[in-house]
Amino acid sequence: MIRIGLLGAGRIGRTHARAVAALPDAEIASVFDPDDDAAAHVQSLTGGSIATVDDILADPAIDAVIIATPTDCHADQIEQAARAGKAIFCEKPIDLDVGRVRACLKVVEETNARLMVGFNRRFDPNFAELKRRIVSGAIGNLEMVQIVSRDPAPPPIHYVRRSGGLFRDMMIHDFDMARFLLDEDPVEVSAFGSVLVDPAIGTEDDVDSAAATLVTASGRIVQISNSRRAVYGYDQRVEVHGSGGLVSAGNVKASTVTLADAAGIRADPPLDFFMERYAEAYHAELAAFAAGLKGDVPLRPDGQDGLKALLIADAADRSRRTDQAVRVAYD
Repeated sequence: MIRIGLLGAGRIGRTHARAVAALPDAEIASVFDPDDDAAAHVQSLTGGSIATVDDILADPAIDAVIIATPTDCHADQIEQAARAGKAIFCEKPIDLDVGRVRACLKVVEETNARLMVGFNRRFDPNFAELKRRIVSGAIGNLEMVQIVSRDPAPPPIHYVRRSGGLFRDMMIHDFDMARFLLDEDPVEVSAFGSVLVDPAIGTEDDVDSAAATLVTASGRIVQISNSRRAVYGYDQRVEVHGSGGLVSAGNVKASTVTLADAAGIRADPPLDFFMERYAEAYHAELAAFAAGLKGDVPLRPDGQDGLKALLIADAADRSRRTDQAVRVAYD
């Protein structure tokens, strides 16, 4: 049995706690959160004890930690867990500053720690199957990718203020998905952004509507569209075109039922938001984390995946601000 300490018992922490509770070979042994009620809620879900971060990291019976705390805690807690000899699952991003991420990953390397970063969309059954079709050669040589990600409504301004901006907070998932599907790193980014949804977002020097075009060294092209508002539901689609055809993954709905009558044809809208749309993905990524620890196999996405997605996001933000294409500097 893999014993896991959970750092952070907010919305995403509770999601991970439920995912671990459903696994046959792992359990939440301890939970930390500065909010006593939040910690107590996870305790009621899992039976784990409530503890401090120091107590969790010092406990020799705990094999791994899940870091689901606010972003500005991630890098410090990764380093603490690495030095304590724990395997680590950390929600994205490792940090919003590339220099801080590099320093953190150096500690991970020096301590030979095992780190997995939570880009959950790789584990969505539909996107995972899309990847399998690409790898199988079903569409020949991959040439172009289109990714659409649109939230049902903009987040509160206090969230926007700490998010790092749309490219680092929202589109970063799509940058990772692009790398996952391509098996090749984009080398150049052209990005554009506007404030079309909520003027308050603009006052925070951010955008709520954006598009980016990525190009790889071999010439493959990725087009990404993001919006903080989609009145019809959580819009998540991927299309991949190749020399031998096209493979795509559409939105997930509550049902596939359609009603046709004199008023027209109606169907259920896409699921409401990420907690519903990616419920299976959250479970699958924690199952992969546990399986990787048992089998001593490489954990992916890893720290380098997290760093590269952030580097692309930084390049996209620079491109948006300068109205120029920007090369992605991975070194």
